[in-house]
Amino acid sequence: MMINILVVEDDPKLNQIVCKYLTQNGFHAQGCLNANAAYDAMYNQLFELIISDIMMPEIDGFEFARTVRELNRTIPILFMSAKDDLPSKQKGFQLGIDDYMVKPIDLDELILRVRALLRRANIEMDRKIIVGNLVLDADAISAEVDGEEVPLTTREFNLIYKLLSYPKKTFSRAQLMDEFWESDSDASLRAVDVYVTKLRDKLSACDGFKIVTVRGLGYKAVLQ
Repeated sequence: MMINILVVEDDPKLNQIVCKYLTQNGFHAQGCLNANAAYDAMYNQLFELIISDIMMPEIDGFEFARTVRELNRTIPILFMSAKDDLPSKQKGFQLGIDDYMVKPIDLDELILRVRALLRRANIEMDRKIIVGNLVLDADAISAEVDGEEVPLTTREFNLIYKLLSYPKKTFSRAQLMDEFWESDSDASLRAVDVYVTKLRDKLSACDGFKIVTVRGLGYKAVLQ
């Protein structure tokens, strides 16, 4: 099961950074810049956890948290805010949030808190993907084919883990570039093609899937 996390943060850069780091640590993160977009996302998809700022353009995060609690009493909510005062924290916890982090946040600490919240909510993370004779372990960032380890770089691992997490879903080169290359990278979209070629070569002995090129768009994993 891929854990879906909704990130509600009106700072586009911070939103992207948090989503990317969550993704790199085995979660599926979707970012929204305001509460209305978050409500739409929640209507169309189930989320296991929400990370929210308390400062939003149209309503504050407290009102957002109150609405989320009315819609779903069990989903964990983590506030991240520049407000470090006790009254803000008290108000958040009185509304039913589950954790509170003060900006600037430490991303590694965020991951620890997310996993702790999921454990408390009894949401289990299956961080292994098994397809045919291939086993991908997101915790160890390792790949094995027929029990033998296949050396993959972190970026190679993230790419194949992403594709196999959503079989048959096409990802554009730009999507993959935005997610797995740094924003200031000078690499072109062709870099994605190079990595896919390497993956096809390294995982050529896998019998459960193929990485298919979708002409003019990008790539998808097709199970066999």
